[in-house]
Amino acid sequence: MTRRVHADAFDAAQWVRPGDTVAWGQCAAEPVTLTRALMAQRHAIGQRFAVFAGATWTDTLQPAFADAVDFRSYCGTANNRHLSEAGVLDILPLHYSALEHALADGPARVDVLFLQVAPPDEHGRYSLSVSHEYLVPLVDTARVVIAEVNDQAPWTYGARPLDADDFDVIVETSRPLPDAPRTKAGPVERAIAGHVAALLDDGATIQCGIGALPETVLAGLAVHRDLGIHSGAIGDTVADLMQRGVVTNARKTIDRGVTIAGTMMGSSVIHRFAHRNASIAFRATGYTHDPAVLAQIDQFVAINAAIEVDLTGQINAESAGGRYLGAVGGALDFMRGARRSRGGLPIVVLPSRAGTKSRIVARIDGPVSTPRSDTAIVVTEYGAADLRGLTVSKRIEALLAIAHPDDRDDLARAAEGAALRQTHKEIS
Repeated sequence: MTRRVHADAFDAAQWVRPGDTVAWGQCAAEPVTLTRALMAQRHAIGQRFAVFAGATWTDTLQPAFADAVDFRSYCGTANNRHLSEAGVLDILPLHYSALEHALADGPARVDVLFLQVAPPDEHGRYSLSVSHEYLVPLVDTARVVIAEVNDQAPWTYGARPLDADDFDVIVETSRPLPDAPRTKAGPVERAIAGHVAALLDDGATIQCGIGALPETVLAGLAVHRDLGIHSGAIGDTVADLMQRGVVTNARKTIDRGVTIAGTMMGSSVIHRFAHRNASIAFRATGYTHDPAVLAQIDQFVAINAAIEVDLTGQINAESAGGRYLGAVGGALDFMRGARRSRGGLPIVVLPSRAGTKSRIVARIDGPVSTPRSDTAIVVTEYGAADLRGLTVSKRIEALLAIAHPDDRDDLARAAEGAALRQTHKEIS
């Protein structure tokens, strides 16, 4: 029987056992009342326990709390960077399509699931609200499911209906959801967006990553018509494009007429727009990131950012200067899906430089998140390099042409010195 508990009386130690793994939704989906109570009561658990957290926008998780908590995540983005820099964050380096299975079973299995849900509708159905993705299978596999029912959370349509019997505990709250960190686009981002827009045709279905650059790229597609969306995450720009009639999903070969996503990573703009909006449907990661599903979508265009790309096309989207800043994430899932899609385009975007340092490099300074065998079109502010079907020497020429002009000579010499035109060692 479901227990209803007042927020001030929530006792985490009653539900979390020593050695358990506790997980919750990321970004705006964090059930803050529950997570802050867990951190405040961490010593009451008795012994160490683990937390799996996606990207975190709040200050709930602090390095000092590692005195009782083992922190785990798939990413080092947003406020997870504080944990990473303190050396207390352990990374699960998986493709996003595999994440829900890892959390539902095996060594990374989640024992206690915290959820933020919207209040029930007229039929008594609760909604997973802003984030469905890897949470969906955990509702059925976690030993304990605790729901924070937030009356300010939007009610959204998803594949997994919920009722009170799905929860062991319900805690009712009323609090605003956190907004995405604000980022500004500059001339470099706008130039990249222009190059991407020139590659796309009307009727394409878009997957786009998160952050200033992907959002700018999306905004740059406003001149197109009848675009579709099938993405891991959607933000405020998707709401704007849908309201303006740019995104209609009218030509999608599956899920026609509906924007498909796993989670929202934006502000109250997308939250208000998605509330009880049947033109947006949320799905589990096993659907949004499945290359077999993506291959069924004609003109599927995957647009993802990178930290650096080497001259043969290897991509690092995880670390820079020894700091873990990104994630393996879903880029490779989407790129492979786009390759299999009829008329699909796998696109990687990045500025040519970070400060004065080139982001097109002779040799990767971190893990290879996407191997060169899967790389396709690389776009900087200086143009697009289509690597499909090119030999290593031709790839070098194409990537040199979109590097920053001040870096091209040094990169060319480094390529010759490392004998990149003949051979190049894969880093894996």
